Amino acid sequence: MIEATLRHLAEDGYPGMSIESIAASAGVGKPTIYRRWRSKAELATEALQHYQSREPAATGDTTRERLVAHLRAFRRSLLRPNGMAMLGTILAEEQRTPELFRLFMERIVVRRRAMLKAILERGVKDGEVLAEADLDAAVAMLVGSFYARYLAGGTVPEAWPERAVSLVWPGIACRRS
Repeated sequence: MIEATLRHLAEDGYPGMSIESIAASAGVGKPTIYRRWRSKAELATEALQHYQSREPAATGDTTRERLVAHLRAFRRSLLRPNGMAMLGTILAEEQRTPELFRLFMERIVVRRRAMLKAILERGVKDGEVLAEADLDAAVAMLVGSFYARYLAGGTVPEAWPERAVSLVWPGIACRRS
């Protein structure tokens, strides 16, 4: 059901997808879906969370390498077929479907930001990132740069993760890094 939900979300957007169409695609009845998810918003955000959870863990020997690895996975996620369109459709639903927006923030946005912040916090412990660095601002700059770049040019270049980290890194790195 998760894969069917992702497909319908990508093809039809949130307003166009229905529990009926997902059930038909998954070969189950609507009651099967409603036994597990109370609402379309819960199903949609769990599907997106599932997609996000399949991203490879950010690996690397240094904080900088782990940041770049994480942002490469983020780029792939945003640029998957209709990835940005899915984001747009969810943002457009903020007023009409506050439950969707709330769940999206909790399950996707907060989680993404927490993963990046954890990489930076590990960098503080490892002595690579300044203890006084504003990690929340660094996370916002790194993630926000992807959206800004996409909106300015309709794509995010392959080298963008490295470029974004290269610009933020001097402001947060210990001088020996």
